[in-house]
Amino acid sequence: MRARDFLLLVLVCLIWAFNNVLSKIIVDDWAVPPIFYAALRFAVVALVMLPWLLPMPRPAWRVILIGLLMGGGNFALLFIGLQTTSPSSAAIILQLGVPFTILLSVLTLGERVHWRRGIGVSFTLLGVLIVIWRPEGVALSAGLWFVAAAAFSGSVGAVLMKQVVDVSPFRFQAWVGLVSVISLTLCSLLFEQGQWSAATAAGWPLVVAVLFTALIVSVGAHSAYYYLIRHYEANLLAPLTLITPLATIAFGVLITHDNFDLRMGLGAALAIGGVLIVALRRKPATALLVDREQR
Repeated sequence: MRARDFLLLVLVCLIWAFNNVLSKIIVDDWAVPPIFYAALRFAVVALVMLPWLLPMPRPAWRVILIGLLMGGGNFALLFIGLQTTSPSSAAIILQLGVPFTILLSVLTLGERVHWRRGIGVSFTLLGVLIVIWRPEGVALSAGLWFVAAAAFSGSVGAVLMKQVVDVSPFRFQAWVGLVSVISLTLCSLLFEQGQWSAATAAGWPLVVAVLFTALIVSVGAHSAYYYLIRHYEANLLAPLTLITPLATIAFGVLITHDNFDLRMGLGAALAIGGVLIVALRRKPATALLVDREQR
């Protein structure tokens, strides 16, 4: 890999990681309702990606369902979870997306699990168990339950997306944005209150944050990653993208002062190491693209 492209990939991973911590600040410190925040993000994405909306990919029901799962559902659940859990813990719990995707692929697509992938999945699950372990036993906080649900939602969407062919990434982003903003706006109106007062209280920093997460993260970083996918093999890029959870943990400790002790360190090492074992397996670039689309 050329040095310029390697630095681009590192920048993309750092942007994704910083966005996780920024989202924590928005929904916790600024008290912006999480579903409302997700709706704002996808409203900007839908507006920017509008030129790529038509023609609609087929079958329509599958595209809409993918949009609900990988867009609105995934991010709304993650943001709800970040209200009460740290970015560091969320970054580790999100690694459950890998075993979720593998299990769903086995059940629905008939894929077979090689022994090495099985070891990787076992390491990831063990790492997550260590993170959620407490002296009184194993327990997920309410926030971590939502984060785990976000990982599952993204995984279901990923498996569905593997069955769709001949759709450009920009067209997918356009439909994910449109489906998400409609569904999230309705959910925010039904289940949240004080959205605009919270947005007004946050002021211009919220506007800048929404533009950053929509334009720089969703459009800019993803477009850069699509470029890298077209030029490099998936098995080279996949291990390097693990910079994202590692950087999320680092940003969480530095910015939001996350507690990161020996237990968290061991759990993170096992979970991320397990994902690395799975990622080192050769697989098509399209499958890797699906995995990263959850960000």
